Amino acid sequence: MRGLIVINGYPNAKKFYNQGARILEALQAEGIEAELVKNGEVSVCIDGQGRIEGLLAKQYDFVVYLDKDKYLGRMLEAAGLRLFNSAEAVEICDDKLSTYLALSGCGLRLAASIPAPLCYTKGVIEPNPSFLDTVAKRLQFPLVAKKSYGSFGAGVRLVNDMAELKETELAWLYEPHFYQEYVEESKGKDYRIIVIGGKAVGCMERQAKQGEFRSNIELGGAGKVANPSKVYWQAAEFAAKTLGLDYCGVDLLKTESGPVICEVNSNAFFDGFERATGVDVAALYAKHIAQTLNK
Repeated sequence: MRGLIVINGYPNAKKFYNQGARILEALQAEGIEAELVKNGEVSVCIDGQGRIEGLLAKQYDFVVYLDKDKYLGRMLEAAGLRLFNSAEAVEICDDKLSTYLALSGCGLRLAASIPAPLCYTKGVIEPNPSFLDTVAKRLQFPLVAKKSYGSFGAGVRLVNDMAELKETELAWLYEPHFYQEYVEESKGKDYRIIVIGGKAVGCMERQAKQGEFRSNIELGGAGKVANPSKVYWQAAEFAAKTLGLDYCGVDLLKTESGPVICEVNSNAFFDGFERATGVDVAALYAKHIAQTLNK
């Protein structure tokens, strides 16, 4: 077996390389040959007959897909490669509201969410007041505003009143975004559970820094090992199974009535998670890949 590990073509931090390098080493320890490349270094195309041609793809059996480019992912699968995670699963998780839509109706608790209407008209200076009234009445202040695409806590705001809601809606008018109820019980903290091959392998509790409501480690949050009740592990595993993920990080809000799904990250970075929990995520992921390929 021979595989590719694909990272973003324009990595903006060392952790992108580190994540790929750790997985590469773990795969090699399993006796699997692999190569780490950037998106853009993989040669695939749709030829004049409408067929997918994969020049580099033909040399490999599988791809650990650490990018979010939906086009390359689909083309690699069409060229016959097994992706970890699948292109569809990555696409769903990349769009936060699509994640919620995919999880709706399956029995998991979700934060109430309202999609914002996209604007295609230039020069709009006043957001739709009827829509803003609906958001305020349904979700109540404070509420959370989220861009549909974004990582590391970027594009997430706490909205405290109608003035801030108007300001946010106008600022994000031309970008996909939505509004969500604020779960006060879990203010500034959450659980991050890593799920590999359908099994939760560890949990980190994240605590936001002083004055910050987002718990992301990249924003100064602190992580420590945690062992929540069984329902949290089960919720994370069920979310991963429902979305068809080989690997993911599931963020859960803690409430008196049980877990609330916050987000599911198909390309969750595990450096901080490993430091907090002592779990060798790269090794477990490589073992899952090896076992899947050998079936």
